[in-house]
Amino acid sequence: MSVSTDQRPPVTPARVVHLVVACAVLGAGVTLFLLASLGSDGYSTLISGLTETTGLPFALVNIGVGVLFVALAWLRGTRPGLGTVVQPVVVGLTVSALMGALEAPDGLAVRIALLVAAVPVMAFGVAGYLGSRTGAGPAEAAALAYDPPLPFRWSYSVLQFGGALVGWLLGGAVGPGTILVVLVLGPAIDLTTRRFERIVVR
Repeated sequence: MSVSTDQRPPVTPARVVHLVVACAVLGAGVTLFLLASLGSDGYSTLISGLTETTGLPFALVNIGVGVLFVALAWLRGTRPGLGTVVQPVVVGLTVSALMGALEAPDGLAVRIALLVAAVPVMAFGVAGYLGSRTGAGPAEAAALAYDPPLPFRWSYSVLQFGGALVGWLLGGAVGPGTILVVLVLGPAIDLTTRRFERIVVR
């Protein structure tokens, strides 16, 4: 993956707009994924499992794990930045707004279609916000911290698989969507980044 969060250029209004729009796209993809109700991504499964085990509020566990992932990534040289803060806020607001306006479908065929559509939308959103080079959110920062030696498309898959496995062992729910994210989302983000490098703000 060619997008790096190190040696970042100055934050400009164009980069901020780029970041916010891409995060909103990511939020739309996450909404499609949630409406499909066919399993959560590995990172969310980890949060759910820890919530079940500790009895702590989901939001508190989410913040704690997020801070831990960002800190570990920082220790490996992947510095946090504006995007580290903006990503969860914009994605969260987008998901809340869309989930409040849309109804979850009942038909399995529609849910499968939403799941299939969610992956490229999420890939475009993640590639877009990382392309703003303003910093990465917890999951992406942790994956980028190990690229190299492990390419992002695989480090992201390993992270999602590890989160899903630990979360499942702790009582979190998994499903077809979990498997799809583990196998496909990392390579899809990498491919999207390579295809759309020309539109990244310089």
